[in-house]
Amino acid sequence: MPNNTEKGTRGEEIAVAYLLKHGYQIIEKNWRHSHLEIDIIASINDTLVIVEVKLRTNDFFGNPEEFVTKNKQKKVIKAADVYIKENNINWETRFDIIAIIQNPQELKVEHFIGAFYPTL
Repeated sequence: MPNNTEKGTRGEEIAVAYLLKHGYQIIEKNWRHSHLEIDIIASINDTLVIVEVKLRTNDFFGNPEEFVTKNKQKKVIKAADVYIKENNINWETRFDIIAIIQNPQELKVEHFIGAFYPTL
């Protein structure tokens, strides 16, 4: 059985393939700064897209996107702020979730565009 790191890597590989297939350009994968992390940084139509990836083997305890908690969203937003400032990016930015269910019987990928927003 794969550990969480292996599952995370597999989820990110599936998400990258999905994004590329749908016309996105991948800028960074698994970007880290200190204790902050962004799974995927992509772009499409002059929009910076910050993607949180969640892979589960089933939806018995809930859909994968439900595990992107408010606390996790805050961390991703903070990480995006650091990335944007470090790289002097002036684009529209949005936060997406790619929810994946993968097991021997199925592979289901759902893309939630604009899944969450920074609060003022």
